[in-house]
Amino acid sequence: MTKVRIGSRGMHSGNTIEYMTTATTLDAQDSGKVFSLHAAALYSITLPTTLIAGLHYMFYVEEDTPTGAITIAAGSAIIYGNLSIQSDTDESNRVACAGGSNVVIGIAAKKGDSVEFICDGSSWYVRGFGQVQTSFTVS
Repeated sequence: MTKVRIGSRGMHSGNTIEYMTTATTLDAQDSGKVFSLHAAALYSITLPTTLIAGLHYMFYVEEDTPTGAITIAAGSAIIYGNLSIQSDTDESNRVACAGGSNVVIGIAAKKGDSVEFICDGSSWYVRGFGQVQTSFTVS
């Protein structure tokens, strides 16, 4: 059986942490980075609109209860996956992404909450972990 690989290794391989405080549009050169999110005001992070298999971004909340929500936008309804809340294993403690356009990290988010996006060339796949039910919403 032959292994088939798609995409390419991210430029940074997860070794770079970048602090974000304002609206940003990511590109393929940012793939592999870890982004530390600070929110003194509402802002958006736009994922690349040119989808390339292997693009990968990780975001984590650097502060308890940010003062502004942070929207991570895909531009169209192509986000799939689950955002889990660790308070218990109840099904209601999960935010499903079934073709969403945005993942919003709300003002209830806590330090250490995180969201990761991986692209297969046609969709974004997300997984995330939060401490409060309203840490994440999807639109």
